[in-house]
Amino acid sequence: MQISVIIPMYNESRVIEATAKTLSAYMSDRFSSYEILFSDDGSTDGSGEIVRSLNLPCVRVVGDPQNHGKGFAVRNAMLAAEGELVMFTDADLAYGTEVIGRIYDFYTEQSKNVHLILGSRNLHKDGYEGYRPTRKLMSKIYLRALGLVGGFRLSDSQCGCKAFRRDAARDIFCRCEVNGYAFDFEAILWAELLGWKISEFPVKVLSHDDSKVHIFRDSFRMFRDLIKIRKRIHKTMKNQE
Repeated sequence: MQISVIIPMYNESRVIEATAKTLSAYMSDRFSSYEILFSDDGSTDGSGEIVRSLNLPCVRVVGDPQNHGKGFAVRNAMLAAEGELVMFTDADLAYGTEVIGRIYDFYTEQSKNVHLILGSRNLHKDGYEGYRPTRKLMSKIYLRALGLVGGFRLSDSQCGCKAFRRDAARDIFCRCEVNGYAFDFEAILWAELLGWKISEFPVKVLSHDDSKVHIFRDSFRMFRDLIKIRKRIHKTMKNQE
């Protein structure tokens, strides 16, 4: 199978039918072999039932009846995916659908040199086009602060558009434990420590729905989780030496 596309969802009934139909139409036109996994993180608004009722080809719903967090939803689907390349993107298709084909083409061209492809709004000249100036500033400060705490040199670790070669995805996510928004950092840390090759790819946000991230509350949680992640991973690697 060429590619698996994962949509983590939690109470997305407002947009999920349109997303499923739009994504299914694009994937069936662009790829000869694919699957779409909607990873339901304990939605209480019938999001999973909406997707199932559409009976779209190559679409399945995975997940858990309880709400755990986006990290859990992505991890669960990553380990269940069967595509050669496994990608996740946001439930509102914030980066559009064409980006899926562009990332897949980049992967096929660079398959020997890249195992993880991380979308970056900071590498695209119009990556933040349409953002309110205050939201853009806060996003950049937030990413910079997280990068300093985490010790990352990546330009946009929190972009909700990432792709993994299947063997890398399974090697990384079988070790991950974080259920919240810091799951990106955990996956990247494991990838670096395990020697998987990472590349960034320019992406542009096309839609600007209100984020579910609460900048102050979730930033505190992410900083806390990030410190714990670093300690746990380095302790694990040290014990394996």
